[in-house]
Amino acid sequence: MNTTPAGSNDAPTALSWGFAEDHAPLPDAVREARDESIVAGVAPVSPGVAATLRVLAATTQARAVVEIGTDLGASALSFLSGMARDGILTSIDPEPQNQNAARRLITQAGYPSSRFRLIAGNALEVLPKLRDGAYDIVFVNGNELEYVEYVAGSLRLLRHGGLLVVHDVLWHNEVADAGVESDEAIIIREALEAVTESESYTQTLLPVGNGLLVAVKE
Repeated sequence: MNTTPAGSNDAPTALSWGFAEDHAPLPDAVREARDESIVAGVAPVSPGVAATLRVLAATTQARAVVEIGTDLGASALSFLSGMARDGILTSIDPEPQNQNAARRLITQAGYPSSRFRLIAGNALEVLPKLRDGAYDIVFVNGNELEYVEYVAGSLRLLRHGGLLVVHDVLWHNEVADAGVESDEAIIIREALEAVTESESYTQTLLPVGNGLLVAVKE
């Protein structure tokens, strides 16, 4: 029989949340990419998100992943560390400087060029050129103001049973507060609603990092 300790609160405290975020050890390469991102002023995925991406890739034995938003490669390295040994990661980012750093870090981690391809460009222009039903995971981590379009384009790319993973969906506690009407909060709410209204997904929203939506294509 489960009992609740006296004075406890069902919601995790900041201490518990931080404990959960840092619980899973990260590969050295992911930690280095996160450190370089912070120094460069580019917000990396949190340790908890990085660990979750690795688990999702390992669980699906992903062989084809596409991510929108390379940054300096922390998420890419998280996926690669969990993917099948012959898996290929495709990463899209409009900033060549970010991708140059990511390429260096991924190569330094021991992954050959055959395991990844970095595409410098606008995701809304690149996504339509990718193959239908060819991907095990699509990770959305680009321009928040384009999330609705990213979500719409992801459905075509995913195989049945593939995962749509959307980052930053709680957006600094703004999305859950209906009184906040920042552009980011409004667009993210619309993207979440699109997934909810779709008959193509089974979903969950994880309070990890800045919020992570995971949806399985049926």
